[in-house]
Amino acid sequence: MALQDILSVSDLNRYIKLVLEKEPHLQDIWVRGEISNFTHHSSGHMYFTLKDKQSRIKVVMFASYNRFLRFLPKEGAKAIVRGSISAYERDGAYQFYAKEMQPDGIGSLYLAFEQLKEKLAQEGLFAAERKRMLPRFPKRVGVVTSPTGAAIRDICTTIRRRYPQAEIVLSPAVVQGADAPASIVSAIRIMNDQPDIDVLIVGRGGGSIEELWAFNDENVARAIAASLIPVISAVGHETDVTIADFVADVRAATPTAAAELAVPHYLEWVERVRQLEIRMHRAVRGTMTEQRSRLTRLSNSYAMRQPERRLEEAAERLDRAHLRMRQSMKHLLDRRRERYTRLDEQIKRYRLADQIGDKRKNLSKLRSTLDERMLGRLNQKRMAFAARIATLEALSPLKVMQRGFSLVYTNDRLVKSVEQFAPGDEIMVRLSDGSATARVEKVNREEEKQSGSQENRTRD
Repeated sequence: MALQDILSVSDLNRYIKLVLEKEPHLQDIWVRGEISNFTHHSSGHMYFTLKDKQSRIKVVMFASYNRFLRFLPKEGAKAIVRGSISAYERDGAYQFYAKEMQPDGIGSLYLAFEQLKEKLAQEGLFAAERKRMLPRFPKRVGVVTSPTGAAIRDICTTIRRRYPQAEIVLSPAVVQGADAPASIVSAIRIMNDQPDIDVLIVGRGGGSIEELWAFNDENVARAIAASLIPVISAVGHETDVTIADFVADVRAATPTAAAELAVPHYLEWVERVRQLEIRMHRAVRGTMTEQRSRLTRLSNSYAMRQPERRLEEAAERLDRAHLRMRQSMKHLLDRRRERYTRLDEQIKRYRLADQIGDKRKNLSKLRSTLDERMLGRLNQKRMAFAARIATLEALSPLKVMQRGFSLVYTNDRLVKSVEQFAPGDEIMVRLSDGSATARVEKVNREEEKQSGSQENRTRD
């Protein structure tokens, strides 16, 4: 055996750990067993053993997972745990690392609970805006529970102690067993048929989850949601949560707590009334004292001691005001009259009619002058236009052609020289009154004529 084949204990444990964690069948499994040696460490982690009659396995559930548990595991409880298998290298022991756990025996009930809860939540039956306020001083309190249970005794005792003015109306119902849901639904409807019930308590005392299961029934939940009377759910103890608690307008931890929520404590209100009465008396006394002081001040005032003197002073002020008003009116009329006179004189001095006549004469004279100038300018323009027309007509080729001249074209080009055609070419002659097509028989150039003339002179 070679030395390199010998493993240390740590290497061996690490290898076993890797082998276990690579095994897919051990990474997501459910295990049923009884809890023993349960320890909830101060760090939040849970350590316990799952066992049955033949075997056991150590389990670790870290705080990051056990904070989602809906129940508190305890010694001897049976549970179903989901997790994976791995090894703890230090001790060389394999153990179960739990991620999820639920009590054994109610797994199907728990699943049904969650499914119904999700369904009703999606329908909006748990919405906060559906919750109604409880009446402050109910006259009649309806109770749906067992007539022989401890819950009705607790509710009656609490209500009579806190608010004996309220009447308790019991609608008996079976709160445990297969017949319980229908019985509870019937009792709720009976209470809603009575028009003078102010608040309704639906519940029962504590028990196992199977005993409380009637309050997780869908029909019961819908009956509570449809109730016209505000409903307080009071099922079991503080740790017991049912579908009825989510649907009800108010959830109470216990039947006694439900009774305390349903009615006020009359002694507290007696004390409130007494305090209000004290405050009201104090306020009335203060107001009366203040008003007396004010009355005393008014009685001792100058106006109240000689009221006729106040009237005389007021009459004197009125007379003086009347006199000032008359003087002001007279002064105002005088000023307006003077202003009117000045304006009248100014109008007469301006003689507006004469000024308008002069303006009209000037306007007529200006208009005549303008017409004469416009006519002269127009004649000048007409004469200039006629002269330009005569010039254009004199320069027009048509006028020249009328004097006997013609234009010769060959191939649609004006002929300006005999070099542009040759004997036999076809030419077009345009005259003033038409055109003619001709053919060139002979071309006579000016140079040939001149040379012919010179030769003749030389011979001579």
